[in-house]
Amino acid sequence: MNTSRPAGTPPDALSDAALARSLDGGFTSRHADANGVRLHYVEGGAGEPLILLGGWPQTWWQWNKVMPALARRYRVLAVDLRGMGGSGKPVGGYDKKTMAGDIHALAARLGLGRVHLAGHDIGAMVAWAHAANHPEATGKVVLLDVAHPDAGWSSFSLLPEPDQHAGTVIEEGDRSYLWWFAFNQVKGLPERLLDGRVRLLVDWLFERQAVDPRSIDEHAREVYARAYGSADAVRAGNAWYQAFTQDMEDEWTYGPLTAPVLALGGDHSNYTYLRDVLPAKAADVQVVEVADCGHYIPEEQPQAVTDRLTAFLG
Repeated sequence: MNTSRPAGTPPDALSDAALARSLDGGFTSRHADANGVRLHYVEGGAGEPLILLGGWPQTWWQWNKVMPALARRYRVLAVDLRGMGGSGKPVGGYDKKTMAGDIHALAARLGLGRVHLAGHDIGAMVAWAHAANHPEATGKVVLLDVAHPDAGWSSFSLLPEPDQHAGTVIEEGDRSYLWWFAFNQVKGLPERLLDGRVRLLVDWLFERQAVDPRSIDEHAREVYARAYGSADAVRAGNAWYQAFTQDMEDEWTYGPLTAPVLALGGDHSNYTYLRDVLPAKAADVQVVEVADCGHYIPEEQPQAVTDRLTAFLG
């Protein structure tokens, strides 16, 4: 049985074009070729350019609750990363340095000049890599709940600690048991296991990584399950994780970021980790705790995200 989309839901209603039209602010779904890959993005608003980059297992739609408000002050582009949603899914290029090159090339193609970047999860890693590799094209950087992979990530344990909860992800502080980091390293098998059944994984993650799972509603879950509902989509998303070793090697060559950095961490997710790690990695960094929040900050606490971004970006 294919559980990627409940019976009776019109597939056209989940298309990127329809989703973009559903948002206030005159958003439009578009594509552009950049850095050898076809990227999908949704654009609206006017002002300084702000690029929003999402994470796994989501798409640009994870920003839907904040895009209309941000578009009143900025030219907002919510981009599907290489391998995500409506963007191309090539064989390689999933290290974050290359993916940052995708975003840099897209901005140049669109004539945006220097851009602000806000990234969540995998998108936060790409935003960091963009600031490290293209500082002249980077304005300010906002990281949501994740930083760039570094040498410390090699110490993640395959087995949970005795007092960790393997069946849930919400923990006080940064004590999540990241079993999917290992699962996503396996080539060939996850695609076969999840093809047509990815909604099971989507629900597991949202039910256990959000303080209030209802903040990622049924409609959003349908969007994400559809986006990752094929073996090829699973393969591409997992490739982001399979590149972590290369990402750690690249991070070793980066100096502290020169761009101003704001990091938002959920009080039930990665705030403590970000607070402890980031001050040594950026010259100008603020780390802010988001209350009553797990990992999916733009959907769990959209008003806090909107307020913090606009205050920081100016």
